[in-house]
Amino acid sequence: MMEIRQLTDRIISRVNINLELFDFNSETFVMNALDSQKMLNSFAFYGITSLHPIYFSFTDSNIAGSYFLGQCHVGRSAVYKSDVRGDELKRKGDDIISFKNVPLVKDETITIRDSLLYKTLVHSNSHNPKSPEEFGIKSTISAHYANIHGTTLQGCFIGPFATVDLMNLLSCIVGEFSYVQAGELFHQKIAPGTVWIKQNKFEFKYKFKEEILENYIGINSLQQPVGILYDFTKERELIHERSFQNLTTKLIESPSTSAVNPYAVVIGNVHIGENVLVSQRAFLDNAVMGDGSNAQENTFIIHSTLDGLNITAHGAKIIYSRIGIKTFLGFNCFLNGKQDAPIEIGQDCIVMPHTIIDSELPIKIPASHLIWGFIGSVEDIKTNTIPITDFEQIEDIFVLGNLEFSGNGSLFVDAFKKRIDKVLLSNGALYKKGKNRGHAQDDQNISYNMIQPYRTGPRKGLYPSIKIEP
Repeated sequence: MMEIRQLTDRIISRVNINLELFDFNSETFVMNALDSQKMLNSFAFYGITSLHPIYFSFTDSNIAGSYFLGQCHVGRSAVYKSDVRGDELKRKGDDIISFKNVPLVKDETITIRDSLLYKTLVHSNSHNPKSPEEFGIKSTISAHYANIHGTTLQGCFIGPFATVDLMNLLSCIVGEFSYVQAGELFHQKIAPGTVWIKQNKFEFKYKFKEEILENYIGINSLQQPVGILYDFTKERELIHERSFQNLTTKLIESPSTSAVNPYAVVIGNVHIGENVLVSQRAFLDNAVMGDGSNAQENTFIIHSTLDGLNITAHGAKIIYSRIGIKTFLGFNCFLNGKQDAPIEIGQDCIVMPHTIIDSELPIKIPASHLIWGFIGSVEDIKTNTIPITDFEQIEDIFVLGNLEFSGNGSLFVDAFKKRIDKVLLSNGALYKKGKNRGHAQDDQNISYNMIQPYRTGPRKGLYPSIKIEP
């Protein structure tokens, strides 16, 4: 396994050089996260459909337990139990974002080089106009259950359960359980538990109290995650792993307009409605998926009902809850309802990314509310929710609890509503009579192909260099 060690040493040095300004050393995290034996025993696989350009290139890398879809290149990297989903990459002829009438000259490719992605999701397409044909993740380390969504990275460290969304980062550290959507950042360190959205006309910023955050997700002396969120996910990980050990996939019964990925976990009494999308590594246990709902990667829906047209974004967890029609649940939300203390959220609500609701008493939030931060009691509803119509009236500075907002509230809400509509359309939630096809209809006929590493010899643990083209 000498070459695996050389590979990880090179990644550590590349990341550390980029983060010298912060006196940051990634070695402790890497050495305590990676298990060389597991990197040898877990296979990788890629999906092929007639609807996505086919290009897979793997060189000098370990990709154990990972899934790839769309055009992907991995070089000199370790991608461990991660999902690299390129089904929404830009195509040749598409206009470059932010620039009119400048079409792409070739299909976009996800390029991962000199990086370690540990149980990470990579999705969407690049929102960096400087490299429109390449979604690049270079000299970067991402930790447990991070989301890299439409974000190019160079020389960064992304902490556990953190999300970087639709942006460009250079030599940045993003702390655990932070969500950042703030355009382009250089040499910045984002504190743990920060939810930060910044555009030209508004800025939304929330910071979890340290004592609350550490209870749900913290870091121990070995730079590994600890806390309620991590324990919840870890406890169910073995069930996920068993589904990935099957060499043949089992199809889950669902309507002809819906897609339930065979590498999702579906247990108990589960109802799948029309136009539903359930992605790989989703976890459904006694769940009702109303028409047009979706469960994206690393989501958990347990003893809960989604009434319909619900977006459960990557990493969201919903337990003993009822979610009204067209309510959006952002990345890594944690709705920890109990059998005797359920959570009910009305229709047309926006639950901001990285929101935690965890109370010993029932929680009920009316329709059409914006919801954020930490709700640990009925009293917290007053400082962590607001009617959307009231938020739309904000035109300057608004402070409530730990939330600081500046700018135009109406534009903020409008941006979210447009994104929700776009996601529903792309996921096939609005499919009817042959129109508005999306992932729920197109992902039904994916074929899966397995790749295994060298098991003996000097390259033991590395995967063969392989290029797959049409």
